[in-house]
Order: sequence, then C-alpha cells, then structure tokens
Amino acid sequence: MNWVLPIILLVIIYAVIAYYIHSRKLFQDQVMFYGPIMAIKTSRVSFFDRFTTIRTVFRIYGTFGVLMVALVSVFITAMLVLSVRYTIIVQPEPIGIYKPQNILLLPGINEYVPSTLAVWLAFVLTIAIHEFGHGILCRVEKIKVKGMGVLLAVIPIGFFVEPDEEELEKTKGMPKARMFGAGIANNLVLGFSCFVLLILCIGFAVPITAPVIHGIYKDYPAYQAGVPQGSVVKAVNGISVNTRDDIATILNTTKPGDTVVLHIEKDDVVSDYDFALATWPQEFTRSSGFMGVQYYDGASIKQSIGTMISPFGVLQFLIIPFDSTGNAQYLRILAFDSPDEQYYKVPFAEYWSIIHLLFWCSWININVGIFNAIPMIPLDGGYILKEGVDRLLDRRGLAKYAPNVVSTISYVMLVMLMSLILLPYLLHI
Repeated sequence: MNWVLPIILLVIIYAVIAYYIHSRKLFQDQVMFYGPIMAIKTSRVSFFDRFTTIRTVFRIYGTFGVLMVALVSVFITAMLVLSVRYTIIVQPEPIGIYKPQNILLLPGINEYVPSTLAVWLAFVLTIAIHEFGHGILCRVEKIKVKGMGVLLAVIPIGFFVEPDEEELEKTKGMPKARMFGAGIANNLVLGFSCFVLLILCIGFAVPITAPVIHGIYKDYPAYQAGVPQGSVVKAVNGISVNTRDDIATILNTTKPGDTVVLHIEKDDVVSDYDFALATWPQEFTRSSGFMGVQYYDGASIKQSIGTMISPFGVLQFLIIPFDSTGNAQYLRILAFDSPDEQYYKVPFAEYWSIIHLLFWCSWININVGIFNAIPMIPLDGGYILKEGVDRLLDRRGLAKYAPNVVSTISYVMLVMLMSLILLPYLLHI
C-alpha cells in the first residue's frame, strides 16, 4: 500500500488543528506546545490510586525491578566497554549500524527499524507501559501524581507522568529507587513475555514439504541454466517428487556430467530446465552430481527459533534486524514481510502480522529497558545509581562526595556512548 498520500493528509490535518488551538489559545490548562509537538495533559490521575489497594504486591515487584536494573546496568556497562574496545581495534567504516541515525531507536529514522503499523504500535505501547510504571509506583510509594498526558506529532510519540517534585525530593532510599525502576521493569517484563509468546506462536506455522528452491549457487549448473529462485520442483527426469528427500534419492544415482531435466513450477507457470550436473564444492565429500541449489528448510528454521529461549538465543534475537547474512537471513521472517511466508501453512490470514507485532513489541521493549538501565543521569538507571550512592555514602558520613561520584560515572557512560558514534568517523579522517 502507498502510505505517502495518507501520511501527507494526516500531517495537514494535524497542522491545521494544532495551529487553530495554538492561535486561539484554546485549552491552555490541557494543551501545551513544544515546537511542533503537542502535549495533551490531564490532572485526572485517580486511576493510579486504584493500585494502592495491593501496595505490598507492587512494592515486591518494584524491588524486583531495582534488582533487575542493577543486573542489567552491569551487563550494559560491560557491553559498552567491549563495544568501544572493538571499535578501536577493528576501526569499522561509519556505515550501516555505525551511522548516527541508526543509534536512535526511531521507526523510519533508523534504517533497520521500519515505519510499519506493527513497529509504531509496539513503540507507543513501550513508552506507555514505561510511564505507567512510574505513575503506579509513585502512588504506591505515596508520591503525589500531578498529571499525565500524551505527546503528539501527527501520531502519539510518547506519554508522560508528572510526579509532585517536592514529594519526590523528600522520598529517599528504596521507595524512590522502586519508582524509577518500575518503568524499566515493565519494559523488560513485557518484552520477555512477548518474546516467549512469539516462540510459542511460531509453532502454529507449518512448513510446506514441497522442495522449494530458495538459493542458487552462482556459476553452477542451475544458475547457468536460469532456474528461477522460489520455484518448486515437481519432477526430476520425469519422476514426480514431493520432498527434498525424493530429489536426493534420484540425484544420488548420478555422477558429474550427467544430464538432468527439472520440471518446476513458478507463479503457476510450469517449465522444464535441462543441464549437466557438476562436481560438488570441495567442502562437501559427495561423489554424485551437483545441481547447485539450496532448498528452503522451514522445519530447521522453526527449530532454530525454538532454541532462542537461552542467553545466547536472546542475543541472536536482538541482532535480527541488523543481520541479513548467512542463516540469520531466514530469521528475518519474524520481523519483516518476506516472500518466505508463502512456504508455511498458517492458522489465519493475519497470522504474520501478529508475529511481527510480537517481535517488535518484544524487541523494542527489551532494548528500551536495557538502554534506560545505563547508569547515567538523566536515565532511570542513573537516578537509581544516584539513590544508591547517596544512601551508601551518607551512612559513612561521606554524603558530600556523592554528587561527584554520580557525575563521574555518568560522564564515563556518556563518553562511551558518544565514542560509539564518533570513533568510526574520527578513525577514518
């Protein structure tokens, strides 16, 4: 679908409404403008009070969130150190993931994060669940919430919760840390929940058994004969085949130089291709003839997805949008529209849309949670660090050093983040 005209229309409608409200000074207590961004605010926040009835449960959850943030902070700090070291040693070109815009997790700006409905829904949900975590824990810890609202720039791009600053300043220790950690905890819990649900849902996709030619080795017989990628083999040398094993059984009786005739179907068009078989590449110890094709193996791909529920699997999951090489390209079906979808039988028409939504909801929430856990002010991880350092040094009569400690750690984190952006350029001047 061509989204250009609808987007232009939405921008025009938004601009007209925003200009009318701003010029007439309407709803001044509810609507504010930050450049082109419209903030709609409400002081009706009694919604958050409902969660105080189970205050103990949320305090336990908040404590769990603080511990989770501490672990993630250590992990992300170690990853930043290793990433800076890798950048200095390898000196990558400032292209691909090293482009500045690809550091930002903004749909359509980051070239690896598409501007699709699934991505935007996941993006908005991520921000909403983060801010609601702060709002709920504010009331659980008896901190007044003055207001909440949404930021609009044609579409919702963010949410905010506004705690009472005086009451927040008076709150110390774990109550304050729990409030700051609640947003990160919400993102990580939702992210990993969607991740598990994604793995479970992919089980409903049943790979077809037909021998689909998915890859063709360059300069080998099938390539030279012009066999089209994505075609289904129906017969070999006049013998009907239904699976890859059927083809292997026939080809195992051949030798290099033998001629075969492939009867294939592509886009409902049936064609015959005949060519002489070649010798297998050196890495294969096979004596039979070689066509030079690779078949789509949906069963193996599903098995690979199933094994992602592991620490290494989660890391593999997180790099899917960036990695389109080797076997990783087959996993991109989880995140992007792909011709490979036709090689599966699915339970309903919008099945792959749900898979993509679960992927991006998981991927964005986990990444936002990890980023916000960086021990650097003004991120939530930085404020939790500040609270911990304040309490630790205060008990030892060293409270006056706390701001310097927190500032130093924050600046070190900032330098490492900026190094990942700038070093690929500076090292190639």
